[in-house]
Amino acid sequence: MDTLTAAGRTGRLLATLVAGVLLLAGTIWGVDDDFPFGPFRMYSTAPGSNEPAPDTRVEGVEGNGTIVPLTERNTGIRRAEIEGQMAAYQADPSRLRQVADAYASHNPGAPALVEVRIVIRREGVKDSRPTGTHTDETVARWNP
Repeated sequence: MDTLTAAGRTGRLLATLVAGVLLLAGTIWGVDDDFPFGPFRMYSTAPGSNEPAPDTRVEGVEGNGTIVPLTERNTGIRRAEIEGQMAAYQADPSRLRQVADAYASHNPGAPALVEVRIVIRREGVKDSRPTGTHTDETVARWNP
């Protein structure tokens, strides 16, 4: 078959129109939960041209003081999961025990962590360009 039937063309046209209407309505009235037919603000907004850019990290501290970055690779926990529950970690830092436990199970031979903390590094920005300066703020800390 080289050409579509009339019913096939009508179906495709109707599907295209419905998708177009949903995209337009989502653009005008939508919220993040309507994605992909609504805006996904995480990627459509940015801080001001002179506001610091935040970068969240989770780190553990071994008994000898060595700082270990706690990443998805060595804990199985994505940074977005931590950031998404930031208020809960700040309200109850003992929840960071789960991160320490995940690290221990993924790295059975590694030294035990004596501290787990969430740190936000704010990179300095001026006129939308990095300044090379930064400040670190520990927003949650757990010690076993």
